[in-house]
Amino acid sequence: MSATILIVEDDAVFRELVATILDKAGYTVATASDGGEGLRRIQRECFDLVLSDLKMPVRSGLELFRATRSEPTPPLFIFITAFGRVDEAVAAIKEGAYDFLTKPLKDPASLLTTVKRALEQVDLERLSVSLLETEQAGLPPENLIYAGRAMENIRKLVQDVARTTATVLLHGESGTGKELIARMVHLASPRKESPFIPLNCAAIPENLLESELFGHERGAFTGAVQARRGKFELAQGGTIFLDEIGEMPALLQAKLLRVLQERVFERVGGTLQIKVDVRVIAATNRDLAVEVTEKRFREDLYYRLNVFPISLPALRERVDAIPQLVRYFCARYSTSVGARRPIGVSAEALALLQKHSWPGNVRELQNIIERGTILARGEITCNELPQVLLEQRTPADTSEGMLKLREKEAIGKVLLQFKGNRRQTAEVLGISLRTLQYRIKELGLLVKEEV
Repeated sequence: MSATILIVEDDAVFRELVATILDKAGYTVATASDGGEGLRRIQRECFDLVLSDLKMPVRSGLELFRATRSEPTPPLFIFITAFGRVDEAVAAIKEGAYDFLTKPLKDPASLLTTVKRALEQVDLERLSVSLLETEQAGLPPENLIYAGRAMENIRKLVQDVARTTATVLLHGESGTGKELIARMVHLASPRKESPFIPLNCAAIPENLLESELFGHERGAFTGAVQARRGKFELAQGGTIFLDEIGEMPALLQAKLLRVLQERVFERVGGTLQIKVDVRVIAATNRDLAVEVTEKRFREDLYYRLNVFPISLPALRERVDAIPQLVRYFCARYSTSVGARRPIGVSAEALALLQKHSWPGNVRELQNIIERGTILARGEITCNELPQVLLEQRTPADTSEGMLKLREKEAIGKVLLQFKGNRRQTAEVLGISLRTLQYRIKELGLLVKEEV
């Protein structure tokens, strides 16, 4: 994770130790020798996180923290304190600091773990700030829509077809984001300034669907007290999105085929032919080729719709996107429950989320995170997840299993840093060589020491 961290510490030796650990972990590090210098740097520069001693000359850590709260985007704070001053650190947390560490450091891994979790919190808070803009635009951030390696090709297909007028057929399970992709095609097209009109064919009663699509004239049926334009007229010059197209009744399939072929239609109860310039994007969770074979869907309409097919992957095929989606939904729903800062998800809970098969796909994940933010008292843990996820737990998913996994990752990272040199690794971790060798064996680490 790329981030800029300021270390404010009057003990030069300890300051350089912390700076070295963070620098080797890939962070951009700046330092200040007292609270006064720290405040000046914060006012001049932009930092994601501040690690500050509590007791310092010029300004104490707590005074520095309070002074930065008036900044437009104040950085997150982690305090470093001696055992005897823990009460002050706890008081600082009550005022909004993220966490505290005690001197001397237990080991580099504990420092890096705390820093990583704090920076994840920074990401959540930034996401919350931009959330209003993206919600007003009607779409989540583009990098979220295309999150996960399985979506890389989808992004390319959208970009390729958007600049054309070709009809698009989206296929995917319920909850995979078919309407989002349809909107992305529209927004990337020359029609983006014109309307995008969605219609769920399964949500409208059969006797009303024709009127919804093509409009009706006054007196066309009981209750038609005035003429009304349909979705195709409303979408003139833009895009119409026909969701669940496989649910469209046979009579309307024939009328839709005519619109696609001739670009004309009549309102219900009318005789005037209305010309229309509309880009059609259809979507289905059914296999329309099978529907055609079983005579439930017109073959000629299928080929008219299937000009440019795009098949969206299920969430179980996008497991690498789940952490990013979870952060987004946490930020989105934290505001609705009045949380002071965005609610996060524990490592154990996230592991269970990544193991689930997600029959409801992204929509199901969204609902679970919304429920979790309502129940959570700090962060979403396994206690706030539905029973169906808890039943999938294995011994490795328990807290003990997660701790071992984190330990394995931490030791492995330092070993890699020193190219497998166990003696150097043990020194940095603050453990004996014998203990390190025992942990390597117990955790099943593969170590190849470079000569």
